[in-house]
Amino acid sequence: MENSKNLTSLDEKVLEQIKETKTLKTLTDKQKEQLAKEIREEIIDIVSKTGGHLASNLGVVELTIALHSVFDTPKDKIVWDVGHQTYVHKILTGRREKMSTLRQLDGIAGFPKAKESEYDCFDTGHSSTSISAALGMARARDLQQKDNHVIAVIGDGALTGGMALEALDDAGNSKTRLIVVLNDNEMSISKNVGGISRFLTRIRTKRFYRKSNNFIRKILEHVPKFGPFVIKIARKIKYSLKQLMLPNMFFEDLGFKYLGPVDGHDIERVEWILNLAKKEKEPVVVHIITKKGKGYKPAEENPDQFHATSSFEKETGKPIKEKQKDYSAVFGDALVELAKKEEKIVAITAAMADGTGLTKFKETFPERFFDVGIAEQHALTMAAGMAKEGYIPVVPIYSSFYQRAYDQVIHDICLQNLPVVMCVDRAGIVGQDGETHQGIFDLSFFSIIPNLTIMAPKDFKELEEMLSFAVKLRKTSSYSLSKRWRARNI
Repeated sequence: MENSKNLTSLDEKVLEQIKETKTLKTLTDKQKEQLAKEIREEIIDIVSKTGGHLASNLGVVELTIALHSVFDTPKDKIVWDVGHQTYVHKILTGRREKMSTLRQLDGIAGFPKAKESEYDCFDTGHSSTSISAALGMARARDLQQKDNHVIAVIGDGALTGGMALEALDDAGNSKTRLIVVLNDNEMSISKNVGGISRFLTRIRTKRFYRKSNNFIRKILEHVPKFGPFVIKIARKIKYSLKQLMLPNMFFEDLGFKYLGPVDGHDIERVEWILNLAKKEKEPVVVHIITKKGKGYKPAEENPDQFHATSSFEKETGKPIKEKQKDYSAVFGDALVELAKKEEKIVAITAAMADGTGLTKFKETFPERFFDVGIAEQHALTMAAGMAKEGYIPVVPIYSSFYQRAYDQVIHDICLQNLPVVMCVDRAGIVGQDGETHQGIFDLSFFSIIPNLTIMAPKDFKELEEMLSFAVKLRKTSSYSLSKRWRARNI
């Protein structure tokens, strides 16, 4: 769609002209494509110096441009799940000049911060919270009789969290006007399913289809005896065919209108489907397919490595400083050695195998390794179930994320006095990621729980000895004690 009020020619840098989000609405499609390229280059340049979350931000460049082009922020509210993918959002909302201070003292935050900008409508740092927060905002909007849009942007990984599913269940049942953008960066998407889904999306969202569908139904309802029966049979056939062809009926069964999937790196297509979602008066899921690390080969090939990275060489992607051995690595190596001698040891992670040092265990004992996704509550209660049946579950989780499973630690593990080894990673001050990731509360909320022994190593050697003691204690003691340590990063 060409615009006669072109902001700048393609020979000039489009990003230099973006001072506020409404400027995006004046750009042509080609200018937005150039803008996406410029933003990618800038983010790679910034993060290569400061460190930060690279792959996730490179994956949402076009999506973020489309969101701010279609919606009127900050009147319309965008809630970013987890929030580590908001660098593009910050650049487009007047904070570009501060991005060089990313993750530094008094600098720009790596996550949304309401006190930083009115465009950050909700502080996020832990996953799976966006739909709940957005639904709350949408209900508040309705009570105040306002007309703004509320959008939750959530990744397919965060959707595994129980809180996200609880929110989907409530939102679908409520019929509250809400848009959930599912940012799906899983690459194994069937072309056939995608093509059929796009086709049905066009039909379902066209006004002509809805009107004609209602018109035919009203005629059949007045046909004596057979009218209602024909409608019922037709609905069953339609539903069965859609279930056969589309696994995404899950969302529609919950009460959402499902739109997509579309290529999340095609700005024109993303804007098209977001504009369709704007017209709906009921909850909508918009399915966007993206690629983590898009546009930077090292990040595309190793998205896990570039999820959160230290400073690196732009040309090669290699870290400027070689990673030194830390508590997570020492823990992982020690656990593998213990597991070679004790076949009852199992390891459980909540989508953080690499971050908590379990990669080697996963490769060595794949049948004894369990990744439950971003679901800390489930991870710990499942560990309790395995302990009840004689196994020795070892569950390393970041200190900040253990807060999400406080009830499970008390009710399912400690009150039953089960031998679960709870390992607290990233304890203490975690400066770069800000307050949502600080590991400074674990001693306070764990210290008063009965049947819980707390150990904190002063060095790597003590960590190895404490882990060995924790997994063996259940055999030598008449009581099964839950174990955890508090390992500080260096």
